[in-house]
Amino acid sequence: MDVLYALRARARQIVGPVLGFTLCAYFAYHLVEGDRGLLALWDLQTQVRDAQATLSRLQAERDPLAKRVALLQGNHIDRDFLDERVRAVLNYGAPGDLVIYYPPSK
Repeated sequence: MDVLYALRARARQIVGPVLGFTLCAYFAYHLVEGDRGLLALWDLQTQVRDAQATLSRLQAERDPLAKRVALLQGNHIDRDFLDERVRAVLNYGAPGDLVIYYPPSK
């Protein structure tokens, strides 16, 4: 009987720290591995860096195209550029023109 009482007394002393350690371990695990943990944060930061690199690359590709479109818009149309586009699209050339073919840039 004394042994059973001693075991119960020790169990009561051990339950609190074991429960506290278990809760700390649970929260520490989810701090690192959870859906919003440190590893998920690092993955999101990597995705943001990749998206920003893609954005800057696409903006660099878009800027020259926007400049060319701006030459054909509005009240002021660049006649040289318009003439160049008409000749390229309609395959038009004057009898005295010299045509030089080159591969299109990528």
